[in-house]
Amino acid sequence: MTATLEPSYQPLQPFGPENGEGEEETPHEGGVMIHVVPESGRARWNHVEDLDSFFVRMYHYHQKHGFTCMMLQEALELLQFIFVVMFSTFLLHCVDYSILFRNNPINTSNHKISLSDAVLQPHECVASLGTVSWICILVAVIFWFLRAIKSDLDNLTWHEVQHRVREVQLEQQMCIHKRDLSELDIYHRILRFKNYMVAMVNKSLLPIRLRLPFLGEVIFLTRGLKYNIELLLFWGPWAPFKNNWHLKEDYKKVGKRKELAQHLSKYILWVIKREPGSLGSRRWSLYGRMYLRHFNELDHELHARLNRAYKPASQYMNIFTSPIMTILAKNVAFVAGACLAVLLILTVYDEDVLTVEHVLTAITVLGGVVAASRVFIPDENLVWCPEKLLTAVLAHVHYLPDSWRGQAHTHRVRGEFSQLFQYKAVYLVEELLSPIITPFILCFQVRSHALEIVDFYRNFTVEVLGVGDVCSFAQMDVRRHGNPTWHTSIRVTSPLPGQTPIEPGLTNQYTQVIIL
Repeated sequence: MTATLEPSYQPLQPFGPENGEGEEETPHEGGVMIHVVPESGRARWNHVEDLDSFFVRMYHYHQKHGFTCMMLQEALELLQFIFVVMFSTFLLHCVDYSILFRNNPINTSNHKISLSDAVLQPHECVASLGTVSWICILVAVIFWFLRAIKSDLDNLTWHEVQHRVREVQLEQQMCIHKRDLSELDIYHRILRFKNYMVAMVNKSLLPIRLRLPFLGEVIFLTRGLKYNIELLLFWGPWAPFKNNWHLKEDYKKVGKRKELAQHLSKYILWVIKREPGSLGSRRWSLYGRMYLRHFNELDHELHARLNRAYKPASQYMNIFTSPIMTILAKNVAFVAGACLAVLLILTVYDEDVLTVEHVLTAITVLGGVVAASRVFIPDENLVWCPEKLLTAVLAHVHYLPDSWRGQAHTHRVRGEFSQLFQYKAVYLVEELLSPIITPFILCFQVRSHALEIVDFYRNFTVEVLGVGDVCSFAQMDVRRHGNPTWHTSIRVTSPLPGQTPIEPGLTNQYTQVIIL
């Protein structure tokens, strides 16, 4: 069944003129309303002729983190291009590979070959440049200027592009089925499959919304899932489309619907595949494991709960990046990676390269630089939503101080959370320094709190018949350790002499969470 859709357009009615002194009459001609704005008394930002371009520039200014980062990015891209040209020229004309590969022995008293022995003098490099090399350098320079000029294409609007395509259609008849192409025709051809996808999502045909235990309804659509859906439904070998613009006739027949559904169900099973995960660079600190642990919680229960919180915690910590450090790290990783790749390729080609002095050291250092630079490069798929990420962490760790509420975007909260969720490198450093620092902590910190420790044992120990002495917090006694605001009828008394007052910010929350 084919339905013809007739769009209904409604004209936008202009707002009526406001009454006021000194207001000029707005002229009307041919149904077009022209506003006359007086020049006096208007700020320079009162009327922007091209609001679209203005908002686009404002958006890019925000997304690129300000003028400093934008200029730094452009300058480093230029230096990166210059580095590629000069480094390629250096490798082709300024290195004596016969010495580097020990094919041509050198007359020196030292038996070791250094990198300086294989590098030619500057005048020798320039002399070795032939006509082809100079042409390649010239082409590279022209390419850079053309790349800069290419930004002028932004001045050619999409409307103008469509207008020129429609003019060519009238002359060349690219589409033989009709003489004139409308803008809607062009949009339909470009967005054919995407329009299908949008409609299916709006009709809830695609499995994007999932209902998971404890998390509720979750929207799920990965790149791998999207790729497989498009493969099955649009351009794959078993897709319902016989070409880019025609649906198979069987899909238009009601009597074939069950048979086609069975075939499609079989094809879906054939293309199912899994997405691999990746290891993170952080871990829950020993302090965090003790501080976040519930009373009466076994080891495997604690591990399972913290493992569920690992992914959102990693995402929360990774969204705090410095834009300037990210730009610098990307360029440092590019330069170091290029040098490292060349050394590795030369090593694979001839293993004698490793015998050259400092080559192995250079490979090690460059590899470390690349690895260190990647730490400062954030995941491009992360979205800035610290409150949601911290809330997702709270769903598993059950810990959120009052001072963190509404402050998840601050570095103070991140710093406090990093005490619970630290870098693995920090953990290793702490373990290495532990034999040195531990005696000082025992001597100057723990000893000074000896009295408080004794009071704690006395005040918070209860004897359970058949069990023995246990910590009173493990009893989940809300009347004793609960927040006074939970039960207003309970009379709160001040602690007796020598009795340590309860710390509501710590114990109350655990008692409440575990009971619930």
